[in-house]
Amino acid sequence: MNNNLIIKNARFADTDETADILVENGIIAGIFYGGRAMCAPTENCETIDACGNYIAPGFIDLHVHLRDPGQTHKEDIESGTKSAVKGGITTVCCMPNTNPVTDNPEIIKDILDKSARCNVLPVGAITQSQKGEEITDFAALKRAGAIALSDDGKPVENDGLMREALVKSKENDMLIMSHCEPEDEITKRDIELACETGAKLHICHVSTGKSVVYITEAKQRGVKVTAETCPHYFVLTDEDVSKYGINAKMNPPLRSFDDREKIIEAIKSGNIDCITTDHAPHSEDEKNAGMNGITGFETSFALGVTYLVKRNHITLKKLIELMTINPAKIIGIDDRYGTIEVGKAADFVIFNTDEKFIYDKNTTFSKSRNTPFDGFELYGNVLRTIVSGNVVYESERR
Repeated sequence: MNNNLIIKNARFADTDETADILVENGIIAGIFYGGRAMCAPTENCETIDACGNYIAPGFIDLHVHLRDPGQTHKEDIESGTKSAVKGGITTVCCMPNTNPVTDNPEIIKDILDKSARCNVLPVGAITQSQKGEEITDFAALKRAGAIALSDDGKPVENDGLMREALVKSKENDMLIMSHCEPEDEITKRDIELACETGAKLHICHVSTGKSVVYITEAKQRGVKVTAETCPHYFVLTDEDVSKYGINAKMNPPLRSFDDREKIIEAIKSGNIDCITTDHAPHSEDEKNAGMNGITGFETSFALGVTYLVKRNHITLKKLIELMTINPAKIIGIDDRYGTIEVGKAADFVIFNTDEKFIYDKNTTFSKSRNTPFDGFELYGNVLRTIVSGNVVYESERR
């Protein structure tokens, strides 16, 4: 693929300045403000005009389910990453609750070897087969390419085993991503264990006000804890289940109005560090049978623009930070991703925040359509997504 590119008339989402960007071999080679001339590659260089639309680093999603291997009727790496880039997401961290579980280097390698539209970073399992009985070989998983560790969907219930996992994760300089269920109880326990061991801990899909309190207090004490939430927790409440039915059922479940307001306040204060999707595709039959989870790649950014930025809870700059540099720092890839700087990977999203559109689940690139946001009027139209200097998605509305 051609990795040389010129992007003209791009409006930076964080500074509101307009510039041209030169990409060579998939890397940002130059940023030229005020019409300053650039020295462009002489061969195989594509030019696109951003037409004054916003540009930002490609979004980074720390919590996704690609269902590959073993459940590819719901999603696979090709369809999942195609859906991700439609939403402006250029890096995804895929959870290990696959079949078989991502608990060994061979499965990590299998995931990395498959065709993808964006950067795929596998998360390895904390315990063998996610049974919560025996710790996996963290060092081997890291060598194979695991970016972090989680028993997503099955929190490690045994206190002693979770402590051992945190100790070993610190020894291997790896992040534990904790799937907290029951949420408040496990959040509090894992924070205390992280405090005791000095390990890095990331709390997944925070949905309650009480968990926000525990996380805020932990940060004030200097515990190495970070946290994420998902758009459905700052957009919907438990009252929406009766309105949207099975497509509004996920785990953790939707919470009260008060919980939602506390999630928004934590986003504003910085005590929630990033926004993820917890993209969880299911077939229609499985969803009708009661499986929890919703898709999220193609609506995440637009929901952030519509329900956080347009309602003046946060600035557009802040939303971009929650979806780019903050998650990049959490998993330690900020030397390459998360900002638009010379020398970093040429991963971008070009978007418009002024024009309203209606989300139609039938246009999704995912194999699954289990979303409560079908028919929502949204702002935040992704026009183009670029990975390593290659345009991997172009909207018909651009």
